[in-house]
Amino acid sequence: MSDDLQPAFDKLLAAAEGLAEVVEGTSYGTPSLHVRKKFLCRVKDADTVAVMCPLEEKEMLMEADPHLYFETAHYKDWPVILVRIHDIPIDQLRTRLERAWLMQAPKTLIKARQAAG
Repeated sequence: MSDDLQPAFDKLLAAAEGLAEVVEGTSYGTPSLHVRKKFLCRVKDADTVAVMCPLEEKEMLMEADPHLYFETAHYKDWPVILVRIHDIPIDQLRTRLERAWLMQAPKTLIKARQAAG
């Protein structure tokens, strides 16, 4: 991984702490996080991360805070939102990753998390 991507990935790792069975990987040649081989998020470039996001939430987030959340033509109509990683507060990023985890984790893993409280 190039040194310029490390700070963005470090912030993703910190925000994902505590999410069950999240593992590091690569996606399109950049560092990423997955749950049971399902994509959660990746570093797009030194300033941007791509995070799974339900389409209805994506529109709301981009309208509510266009400085933090945006998309390019490549991501239009796709359940991934682009996030300015250095500007988003860690607690807000954690919420986005929790939502991505709930989208992608198998039902058995989600039920185990709910049972654990």
